[in-house]
This record gives sequence, C-alpha cells and structure tokens, in this order.
Amino acid sequence: MTELKILIVDDEEPARARLRTLLSDIAGDLPHRLVGQAEGAEAALALCAQHQPDVVLLDIQMPGVSGLELARHLRPAEQAQSRPWVIFVTAYDEYAVKAFDVHALDYLLKPVRASRLLEALQHVLRVHDSQAGAAQDLNALAPVRQHLSIHERGRVFLVPVRDVIYFKAEMKYITVRTAEREYISEESLVALEQEFAEQFVRIHRNALIAKQAIAGFERVATGIDQEEDNRSTDPHWEVVLKGIPEHLPVSRRQWSTVKALLKQ
Repeated sequence: MTELKILIVDDEEPARARLRTLLSDIAGDLPHRLVGQAEGAEAALALCAQHQPDVVLLDIQMPGVSGLELARHLRPAEQAQSRPWVIFVTAYDEYAVKAFDVHALDYLLKPVRASRLLEALQHVLRVHDSQAGAAQDLNALAPVRQHLSIHERGRVFLVPVRDVIYFKAEMKYITVRTAEREYISEESLVALEQEFAEQFVRIHRNALIAKQAIAGFERVATGIDQEEDNRSTDPHWEVVLKGIPEHLPVSRRQWSTVKALLKQ
C-alpha cells in the first residue's frame, strides 16, 4: 500500500477542518490521500462505494444514523477483515466498548493530537501488512441495525427497520415493504431473520413480517400454497397488515408459531 485513501465523516465542519489540518501536518510521515468528506451516513456510503477508502475517520454522535450504526454497514461482521478500517474520532469516551464491538481499529478523543492520529493510521498500515484484521466474528456482540442500506439507481437509501412491514423473497432478491413503497435488497432472508428475530416472525418459507405491523388474521376458504408445490389449499389463515391493504398467507408449518402471537 503506497498511500492510505482516507474518508472523513463528521456532521460538523470545524471538526472536519481540524482533521484536514492534522492530516496535512502528518503527510510527511504517512503518505495518504483524502478521497472525500461527508456530513452523514448516506453521503458516506455513497463516497465509500465510489472511492473505496482504506480508512474512515468517523464521528459517533451524528443526526439520524449514528457513527456506530454506520460502522456496521461499512464493516459487516461477515467481512470483518475487509476494508475500510474504521477509526472513531469523538468527544465522548463512553462509546469505546461499543466501538470495538463494531470492529473499529482505534478510538480517538477530540481534540485529537497529530501524533495520536499518526499512531492510529500507522496501526492501519501494520494491520494491512500483516493481514491481521479483526479476526473474531463479533456479530453476536454488535448492536442490531436500525437501518437497512438499499442501493438503487446509483443512490443509497437508509430505510429505518421500524418502518419495514415485511421482507419477502422474490427469486434471488428480497422485497422490503414499507407503508410508502417497496425496495429491493440483495440480503439473505435467513440472515435478516436471525438479525431481527425480536422484531419479525416468519409466516412462510418466503416471508418475514414485522410483529408490530400485524393488525389481525383472516380465515380464507381456498388458495395456493407454494410450500406444497402450488397445490390448492384447504382453508387457511392470512395476516392482515397495518398501513397497507395487502394480506400475506401463513403456511401450515408456520401457523403454530404465528398463532402464538395471538396470545401475546
């Protein structure tokens, strides 16, 4: 690696200016290139996709999506040894433990000294050279995401998980349905079920539904069950949803699990 590609993410311009000055001060000791600056998560994700930075200097407390959550999108657990490396730069020391749970390589407290920033970036080079990375899968410790990152026509949308009514597998994609619209995601339905087990329940082989979006259940006389090779079904139940007129069928094998929600 001849030079580090660095992205700054902080919602305050004075903080970004301070980091630019520090980077300029240490340029002689550490070759690098500043590839961009962002005020928030959506812009940061777009710049990462465009420039593939080696390092993100990331604030924690930002409006909307926090730096901790953004780090999970930048370095998901299954890619814990991949770039970009995250170095948190924050005025608050109480997030240090959580920062390393999301695979941060270092944690700098504002006001940052040039020598401390240089030390952190040199650590990145050592990790890169040794291919040490973050060797442990910390997914069980990492906080559950509050947003999904959806790539659509060159843009990145951060969709609040609380707004999702259901996830439905459609061929090799997942439909993410909110009250306003549908999004397409390439995430795995199984992985989504594991991550959001507290918020969603499986009602069918191809569908997860938000527990809070269930308005009730309706008995249907006949229908088609895709889990039974598209055969006509006996009377079955469908979920009535809040916010949208669409009903989703409950498969026979999932009905006992879903029925338990009636008793809660």
